[in-house]
Amino acid sequence: MSKLWRASPLTYGALIVAGALSLFPIYWMFVVASRSSDVMGQLPPPMTPGGNLGANIARLFANTDAYFLTGLINSAIVAVTVTVSVVFFSSLAGFAFAKLRFRGSNALLMLIIATMMIPTQLGIIPLYMLMTKLNLNDRLPAVIMPALVTGFGVFMMRQYARQAVSTELIEAARMDGCGTARIYWNVVLPALRPAAGVLGLLTFMTTWNDFLWPYAVLNDPENPTVQLSLRALSDGYYQDMSQVFTGTAIATLPLLLVFVLFGRQIIGGIMEGAVKS
Repeated sequence: MSKLWRASPLTYGALIVAGALSLFPIYWMFVVASRSSDVMGQLPPPMTPGGNLGANIARLFANTDAYFLTGLINSAIVAVTVTVSVVFFSSLAGFAFAKLRFRGSNALLMLIIATMMIPTQLGIIPLYMLMTKLNLNDRLPAVIMPALVTGFGVFMMRQYARQAVSTELIEAARMDGCGTARIYWNVVLPALRPAAGVLGLLTFMTTWNDFLWPYAVLNDPENPTVQLSLRALSDGYYQDMSQVFTGTAIATLPLLLVFVLFGRQIIGGIMEGAVKS
């Protein structure tokens, strides 16, 4: 039985090849970001970083068409706000659906799950009309408000709460005089921490990379998100690919940093949920 689970040299070789193929585009992005645009036409392409990274970064932030620094700040505000909101409301609703009894809970849960089946593109027009009625177009609240809670987050936290939160523990807390809010904060939320970490990281990455909705609702070129800034860099008859790759590399750094710092939380939370199920 031990030989069945022992990795063979072929397994290690396949993993090394898969890792190299996954990391090479990211590595080459940083290589081009440190060179001039003429490397795009070179055969074979350069495989080592150049010495133009500082100059490319300076030209990127000085580019008045992209407003890249503003895009970074706006994306950070949107991603952090949406992540905190999704984790809070999803864990709260997940706890309610998993452990509280109230009339119509099953029907309401099915309605929330049904929202996951509707493509995002179908909701753009009514959402845009709503933001216009609220006079929020070209402002960050228009990007933030539709994403404050997600059906996926509620369903994920509900499934995890059913396994991770003991009903007996909740009843004991009620006998000690705890209200529902205190039970959620002191009993439920600590138990949901692994799933909340996974949901938060996935939400942050999704929100940071979102392009379609910000593109629809933010028409002011001086107030973009980072993805709209990257689009502005690639527009026009002439494209400075060194700036495009430099902007892409800088926009990727926060995601890489988050994954490096909290990657164990993602894997640990997923594995813990798999074991519980």
